[in-house]
Amino acid sequence: MDITLRLAQQPEADALLGRSPLAALAGMLLDQQVPMEWAFSGPYTIAGRLGRDDLDAHEIAAYDPEAFAALLSQKPAVHRYPGSMAKRLQQLCQFLVEHYDGDAAAVWEGVESGKELLTRLNELPGFGKQKAQIFLALLGKQFGVAPDGWREAAGPYGEEGCHRSVADITGPESLEQVRAYKQEAKRAAKKS
Repeated sequence: MDITLRLAQQPEADALLGRSPLAALAGMLLDQQVPMEWAFSGPYTIAGRLGRDDLDAHEIAAYDPEAFAALLSQKPAVHRYPGSMAKRLQQLCQFLVEHYDGDAAAVWEGVESGKELLTRLNELPGFGKQKAQIFLALLGKQFGVAPDGWREAAGPYGEEGCHRSVADITGPESLEQVRAYKQEAKRAAKKS
């Protein structure tokens, strides 16, 4: 896998996301309560702090929890809540080690349908329905992982030509369109 992504808006961080299924999953996990670019640059920052060019689920799963939290807390912090995100990232990696031998791509490789893929993504620690649907849409739209029915399983995030989520970001312009969509959705939610 070597996909060109523009999620972190930093070439080195985006290159890691494009070649590393675990980095892409980790970026998605981190994508809450911080700007998308910050979340998706997190895996690159973590790999650098570990002295690696990629993330390893076995290494992260086995890492001392306090030391891993400290690693994410170093300035600049990987997330607004580095301690809780360190814990969630370790839980994700522990699940991947236990169920997929540490291979993040095995979550989606060989799935028969979008529904099956959504089920697998929903099983991941830290992935609720919305996050699972957005990641499914990202896999379908930008990674070419398109089992039968993937768009339906991804819900509104699977729609073609929309700008709802990280799945639709291909550069600075689409990032702004997604931001505008999210701001409008927040305004509408406050009115109701």
